[in-house]
Amino acid sequence: MSQHSAAPAPTPTTDSAVATVARRRDWWRDAVIYQVYPRSFADSNGDGMGDLEGIRSRLPYLRDLGVDAVWLSPFYASPQADAGYDVADYRAVDPMFGTLLDADALIRDAHALGLRIIVDLVPNHSSDQHEWFKRALAEGPGSSLRERYHFRPGKGENGELPPNDWESIFGGPAWTRVTEPDGTPGEWYLHLFAPEQPDFNWEHPAVGDEFRSILRFWLDMGVDGFRIDVAHGMVKAEGLPDLGSHDEMRLLGNDVTPFFDQDGVHDIYRQWRLILDEYSGERIFVAEAWTPTVERTANYVRPDELHQAFNFQYLATHWDAAELREVVDRTLDSMRPVGAPATWVLSNHDVTRHATRFANPAGLGTQIREAGDRELGLRRARAATLLMLALPGSAYVYQGEELGLPDVVDLPDEVRQDPAYFRGAGQDGFRDGCRVPIPWTREGSSYGFGDGGSWLPQPEGWGELSVEAQTGVPGSTLELYRSALAVRRAQADLGAGDAVEWLTAPEGVLAFRRGDFVCVANTTGAVVTVPAHGRVLITSGEVEETGGEAVVAADTTVWWTTA
Repeated sequence: MSQHSAAPAPTPTTDSAVATVARRRDWWRDAVIYQVYPRSFADSNGDGMGDLEGIRSRLPYLRDLGVDAVWLSPFYASPQADAGYDVADYRAVDPMFGTLLDADALIRDAHALGLRIIVDLVPNHSSDQHEWFKRALAEGPGSSLRERYHFRPGKGENGELPPNDWESIFGGPAWTRVTEPDGTPGEWYLHLFAPEQPDFNWEHPAVGDEFRSILRFWLDMGVDGFRIDVAHGMVKAEGLPDLGSHDEMRLLGNDVTPFFDQDGVHDIYRQWRLILDEYSGERIFVAEAWTPTVERTANYVRPDELHQAFNFQYLATHWDAAELREVVDRTLDSMRPVGAPATWVLSNHDVTRHATRFANPAGLGTQIREAGDRELGLRRARAATLLMLALPGSAYVYQGEELGLPDVVDLPDEVRQDPAYFRGAGQDGFRDGCRVPIPWTREGSSYGFGDGGSWLPQPEGWGELSVEAQTGVPGSTLELYRSALAVRRAQADLGAGDAVEWLTAPEGVLAFRRGDFVCVANTTGAVVTVPAHGRVLITSGEVEETGGEAVVAADTTVWWTTA
């Protein structure tokens, strides 16, 4: 009889090994990509806000964690109306994050450590402080600059009504009326998000020219790819027709709409792919494409378009074996015909962390305001992570999930900064909870985030979840991640590929084989008995083996090798 209650110690990763992995072909097909939210990762100058130099100082931590690439949320010059997703200058770094020299140093250091850098690109909309938009307002009706956005006269006797019935994702009308230079009420402009984020008109050739230039600017800086924000947006249906439904708008709906997932976006990406392929080093595009089905997501990753697309259907799936198996099969079946890798993600900067989602009953969505059962949530989150990392394709890790961080659900109203929080409908507006700066040390004004506090308050006791508190502690969530990523890298049957062989398993249990590798995930709240499949590589919870069988604890995932 043998018992397993913690991950084995990870194999140290040498610099040469990391560099070798970084140079391999098709690296992105099975890459583990770590999302850094710059505001909340590390603060180098003590102003309470994370910055590029802070990220740079923590790159060795990410190298040792075992990830392949780092995706940076926006750090461009911005008024920060939506945490940097309102870009005023796509070729400049916002002073709160540093300078272009800091960006250059970060990219160079990352490459020296064998890490790739992916940056956010925001092509659906700009800031209302973008030079084009400011000139469009100043020049008034008839300005050629207004043609680069969606300016329209209003309806009604005096143009007092919006041009159509579209609503903002953040709540309220998707149109704002401007005051013209002569002081009179004038035209309306479209913004699918905040009023400070006017949508570009991608029918205008200057918009396409500008973004092709922006791509080359950052590729010449050495970035390894782009994550495309609202990749399903950009193109709007001809004539901007009424939606005809006044249901609350959501990013992940059931139908193609006049403003999302229009077929014209694919022409843009074919042009972009030609640019990317001019550069050496296997640079990549990653789509944030909220589509009704994984089948439509697959359209974004056809061979002449983008490389990856986020699998939001998987992120939104409950901790339930039958539901998980269905979405895994649908994902693999959809990606296989276009030759693209599946992607798997559990958390990001827009949704409640999965340690909190899984702590609550199913059916509450991806933004949850209740802490739930913390112990249950963490147990399920650890098991879900091992399941995700066992699936074929590329996996995304959101900063702090390797520490088992929960969402901070009790932030005072006065400190919240999510623009959706201040509007009457749309997204729930509680994204600040997953953006609280992460803890590095047990003590300090911000638990090692920086010397001057943090832009969002961290909970009391945050230090016990810190990197310092978990490093070297058997069974800690951080060591589980380190071990899992080391095992994933060492096992040839993990990561790459496009299929799994499902094995017979009790109800509520997922079991599949990939070559010599077997993964079993118990999604039930009770122990289950399954066949032992060889040598245990890693487990998220208690497993007891005896007589060729394994008793797997509730909400636990186990990896075996038959080799």
